[in-house]
Amino acid sequence: MGSDCVVRVVVDDDRAEPILDRVETRMRDLEQRWSRFIDNSELSQLNRHAGDPVFVSPEMFAVVALAIDAWKATDGLFDPTLLDVLREIGYNDTFDELADRDPFQANELGVPATELDSVVLDVRSSLIHAPLGLHFDLGGIGKGQAADLLFAQVIEDGVSGACLDLGGDIRVGGETVEGGGWAIVIDDPFAPGVDLAVLGLEAGSVTTSSRLRRKWSTTTGEAHHLIDPKTAQPSRSGLASVTVIAAHAAWGEAHAKAALIAGAVAGRALLERAGLSGLLISDDGQLITAGQFNDFVVEGPTLNS
Repeated sequence: MGSDCVVRVVVDDDRAEPILDRVETRMRDLEQRWSRFIDNSELSQLNRHAGDPVFVSPEMFAVVALAIDAWKATDGLFDPTLLDVLREIGYNDTFDELADRDPFQANELGVPATELDSVVLDVRSSLIHAPLGLHFDLGGIGKGQAADLLFAQVIEDGVSGACLDLGGDIRVGGETVEGGGWAIVIDDPFAPGVDLAVLGLEAGSVTTSSRLRRKWSTTTGEAHHLIDPKTAQPSRSGLASVTVIAAHAAWGEAHAKAALIAGAVAGRALLERAGLSGLLISDDGQLITAGQFNDFVVEGPTLNS
């Protein structure tokens, strides 16, 4: 999924290796299903057969259904159907490949019509029927969903506690080695590696969406992967990053992306309507909290709400 993944489990030493091996196997399986950069992935096959009913795995069905729910919950700001836009503005390779590429000649598609209301989901047969021309990109929810699924797996395997960090989308729960809650560091988006704050969380997730990480050069300037569905262009909302605290990482990830695209005022309101807490950081470094964010801060500044 184009990210470094760190998994910590609290369990007897002799049981840790097989549990972590199963995590790695499951992660590779989800990558093979959900990646748009793998030509024969389940997602690529679903996109190639848009217009026809397609039987998919339970994992694919669940993540697509959740993505559609997130689109509805965010009034379309989280849009998992912007794959063609991403390709046309240059995000058509993995970031390892983008780093070595000359500036991309970006093309404008115009604002595409999102037809997610027309997608037929048949849960009984695990069938998805998307309209012709509708192509899914799961980059805004896949890591979070993987973190949720893998967390459930290790709990079923009998660990006392776990912390799964999938490229900054973090899911925790259960006991830590030292006892007490899990300490989760929020990086300063303008100074990677510098701690902005430390959160204390007994269970749940912390996810971050940032326009500063995944970016590339085009012939018309710098572009990033957070597309505003209203303009079909990289977001210029005035926010550099949004961190969300939620029960589940997939839901938090989708809402972090939507809040960043919405901007400071509307983004904060979006999170609070969803019952979520978060930290929004503006392009000029202003820190804006949503919900009960300050209640989770155990180290760092008490932020003005």
